[in-house]
Amino acid sequence: MSVPSANEFHWQRLACLASSRVYHTVTEVGGQMYMLGGCDAAGRPCATMDLYSPESDRWISLAAMPTPRAGAAVAVLGKQVLVVGGVGEDQSPVKAVEVYNTEECRWRKRSSLREALMGVAITANIEEALLTLQLCLFADGRALAIGGMGGDLLPRGILQQYDLRKDVWAQLPPMSVPRYDANIHLLANKVYVAGGRQCKRPIKAFEVYDLETRSWTPLPTMPCKRSYCGVLWDSAGRLCLLGGLRQGGGHQSSKFTKNVNIFDTHQGVWLKSEDILAMKTKRADFAAAFLRGRMVVAGGLGHEPSALGTVEAFHPQKKKWERLAPMSVPRCSASSLVIRDRLLVVGGVNQVSCTPGAGCTSFA
Repeated sequence: MSVPSANEFHWQRLACLASSRVYHTVTEVGGQMYMLGGCDAAGRPCATMDLYSPESDRWISLAAMPTPRAGAAVAVLGKQVLVVGGVGEDQSPVKAVEVYNTEECRWRKRSSLREALMGVAITANIEEALLTLQLCLFADGRALAIGGMGGDLLPRGILQQYDLRKDVWAQLPPMSVPRYDANIHLLANKVYVAGGRQCKRPIKAFEVYDLETRSWTPLPTMPCKRSYCGVLWDSAGRLCLLGGLRQGGGHQSSKFTKNVNIFDTHQGVWLKSEDILAMKTKRADFAAAFLRGRMVVAGGLGHEPSALGTVEAFHPQKKKWERLAPMSVPRCSASSLVIRDRLLVVGGVNQVSCTPGAGCTSFA
């Protein structure tokens, strides 16, 4: 399959948010983007929920969440948006769980987590993964919530399953390595959990949960400890880790990296470094996505005094990274989402002003 050349990609400035935002969560339902919570320009978690329609290029304010929060875990169950945990107005983890019905346009409070948690990772559509196995272990409308950090600032290894129909949480076998802010991916009948943090320090732990046997299996650890990297899964079932902030050893300071590491789930190994080409620019806390057959990274933080606006993409046939058109608004800590072959980048921080931004841009 041919991929577009570098000059075919361009940025488009879209309608701005009503107010600046960072640490918000975005998700997609029916080709529309929903933005939930986050912190405002004063750093306060908010309850706002907004809808962006790519067709009309406008934001619509929806009913606010019952609980203000930032950094919430979000999963889509059919036409409903499940919101779990996060950080509340007192800057502590919250246990509140709420569901927004996109057809009825209203919120409902649901059964809370057993304890307040932030940094929870969540995945849904478990029943689709098990369909090929002809198993009836899960019905429609279930999700898994993994790990998190409690009010004592310690990581959790818990695995919780939520049933939307019964509105109940069930405890499943915990991970072997407690963590929060982990990167997770549902592939066939397995949930892969890579990296994450313990007490603000990144970890290399990598393990997989089998939905059929309900058991965990350790995998080869990540090549290095790093945070704020780009995490992508390709159509071949490979985990791609891009850049990030690599933890220094001993008294060494952490450093930005441009390294790329790829794990092949079929072979169960990390590919050799000589088979992978590093990015052009060292960066962390950037937007990353698969777009029109190419890995794309945009913005972030690097060895510059301000947020980066540079963009690059990997050409799979040429096997090299190429420069693309720069972002119209340099930023880091932005939320991003791909809808219909367009990368939407929302909010974030420009390091010059050190305040959240209200910009929304599209890259295609």
